[in-house]
Amino acid sequence: MKRNSTPFIYHPIYSDLVLPPRHRYPIGKYRALQQWAVRHGAKPEQWLTAQPLNWDKVATVHCRNYIRRLQNNDFTKAEWRRIGFPWSQQLLTRTLTSAGGTLQTVEVALQQQLAIHFSGGYHHAHYDWGSGFCLINDLAIAARHAVDNLGLSSVLIFDTDVHQGDGTATLFSNESRIITCSIHSQKNFPFNKAQSDIDVGVADDISEADYLQTVFDTLESAINRFQPQLVLYDAGVDIYQRDDLGKLGISLAGIYQRDLQVLGLLQQRQIATAVVIGGGYQRQLDRLVTAHGQLLRAAHHLFSA
Repeated sequence: MKRNSTPFIYHPIYSDLVLPPRHRYPIGKYRALQQWAVRHGAKPEQWLTAQPLNWDKVATVHCRNYIRRLQNNDFTKAEWRRIGFPWSQQLLTRTLTSAGGTLQTVEVALQQQLAIHFSGGYHHAHYDWGSGFCLINDLAIAARHAVDNLGLSSVLIFDTDVHQGDGTATLFSNESRIITCSIHSQKNFPFNKAQSDIDVGVADDISEADYLQTVFDTLESAINRFQPQLVLYDAGVDIYQRDDLGKLGISLAGIYQRDLQVLGLLQQRQIATAVVIGGGYQRQLDRLVTAHGQLLRAAHHLFSA
């Protein structure tokens, strides 16, 4: 069933973080993507403002001592290097707001079948350590909320970011209600892979057609096997052939087709779908935003009247 508009969850704070010059994290992409969506017809009624989590909610998946050290800037220099951000109060506020946005996206998706978060996908955050620009694992917090507070018995985290969702995998290694699935570049970060419920490591030279078939077959198999009531879809665009940190050769058209077939299959199966935009790393912000915009194009094609 089509609707007039897909809910978008966003907050201006996502791009309000001061980083060192030439920092590789494209902090401006969130505001730029919101502006891209407005230019391409997003309606005022589509936008919902993300609400920050409190630290007790973070503690449903993360170690309280880790949280305390994070709050107090009590990490070593090596720990901050592994994370990749300098500490600031704004970083903490932004982190809580982004994680809250993913949780909110889950709640809205369960009501309206589809919702898209203009942030999220911080899947390298583990129980008691952060890594790869990830301080807390928003996907894990939202999935935990779905099974513990919303009564769901089966949630699938379907992660197509070019980097394996190692933190998500370790956090749910003993949780049968939450299924972790990662399709990633086998030879990219993290170099020591974790064990997801379903791991598909692809070669850097995989053809676009084979990649798209792999994504479809993996999702279809996971749906048939686990019968999820909700899918958390990480639609990272660092699979793009022009990404600074990815190694795959997927075109813009390929990104669009990936998102179209994922959303289309989930729509066909009538499974609630909460989407986060995930990773994407390019110095040229306009090009990066165009890559993320393929997700919005696919959703508009499938769900607009």
